[in-house]
Amino acid sequence: MRRKAALFLYATLVAATLLVVVFTVNQLSVAAALLRSLHPYAGALFLLFSTIIILSALYTGFNLFSVPKTPPLPEDENSKLMAAYVSYLASRLPVHPMHPDPSKVRKDQRWLRTNLKLLDVDSLNMTRKIAEKNFFVGAFAQNTSYGTTTSLFNNFRVLWNVYCIHNRKQHLREFMALVRSVYDCLPLSDFRKEDIPEHIKPIIQSSFSNTLSSLLPGGNLLTPFFLNLFLAGSTNSYLTCLAGIIATRHCQISTEEEKREVMQQSKFEASFMLKEIIRECNPILSVTISKAVKKAGIESLDTIQPPSTGSGVAQDIVSHLASSLKHILKENG
Repeated sequence: MRRKAALFLYATLVAATLLVVVFTVNQLSVAAALLRSLHPYAGALFLLFSTIIILSALYTGFNLFSVPKTPPLPEDENSKLMAAYVSYLASRLPVHPMHPDPSKVRKDQRWLRTNLKLLDVDSLNMTRKIAEKNFFVGAFAQNTSYGTTTSLFNNFRVLWNVYCIHNRKQHLREFMALVRSVYDCLPLSDFRKEDIPEHIKPIIQSSFSNTLSSLLPGGNLLTPFFLNLFLAGSTNSYLTCLAGIIATRHCQISTEEEKREVMQQSKFEASFMLKEIIRECNPILSVTISKAVKKAGIESLDTIQPPSTGSGVAQDIVSHLASSLKHILKENG
C-alpha cells in the first residue's frame, strides 16, 4: 500500500510539472509572437529575459531547499572519521570575532573547540534574553491566543537565531530538520509520562525559591493568584530555555557520544538558566502586581461613600472597614 501511494504521488508530481511547463512555454510563445509584431527583436528579448528569470528562480529555489552534504558522525574523538568531521564543522561555522586565532588556515580540533565555546556563549545569552520575555508573556497572557502565539513565535526566534549563529549559510530544509529534532526532545512531544517529573522539578524549585518572600504583606488571599502567575511564567520560560539549549547542543554535536548526552545535559543547563531568570524576573513581577493590586484596592475603596445622617448600622460598618483598609494599604505601600 505504501509503495503504491508513493508511485501515485510521484506520477502526479511529474504530470503536474509537465502541465506547468507546457502551459508556461505556450504562454511565453504567445506573448513573444505578440511583441514580435510590434518590433522584430522584442519577442527574442522577451524570451531571453523570461528564461533568465525562470532559471534564477530555479537556482535560488534549489539553494533554498538543498541540504549540504554531511560526513558521517564519528563515534568518539578517537575515531578515524573525526578529522573529516572537524574540517566540515570548521567550514560551516562562522568564525567568532573574539577568536584568538581567527585567520588560522588549518583549523584543527583545538581551534574548533575554542570557536564553539565562544559561539556557545552568544547562543545561550540570546536564549536567556528571549526566555525572560517569555516569562512575562506566560505570566500575563497565559491561556490566551495572544500568549500562545507570542510564545510560539519567540521559540521559533530562538531556534532560528541559534541556527544562524552556528551556520554561515542557511538552508530551509536543514533548519526544519533542526526544529523537528528539538521538538522531539521537548516534554510531552510524544507524551512519555515518566519524563514529566524531571521537567516539573526545576520549574517548582525555581518558582518557589524567591516567590513567597516577595508577596504582599498579609496577602494570603492573593497568594494563589501570585503563584499561578509565577508558575505559568516559569513553565513558559523553561520550555524556551530547553528549546534553545537543545538546538545549541544539536548544532555543536561532533560525536555520537555527545548526541546521546544532549537531552540530559540540556535539562541540567535549562534548570540552571531558569533559576537565573527567576531570580531576576520574580521580584519584578511581585512588585508590579503588588503595586497594581494595592492601587486597584484603594481606588475600589474610594468608591464607598462615607456614612451620612440617618444611614443604617451596616453602612457605618462598611465605611469604617473601607477607611481602615485604605489606611493599611497606604502604610504597606
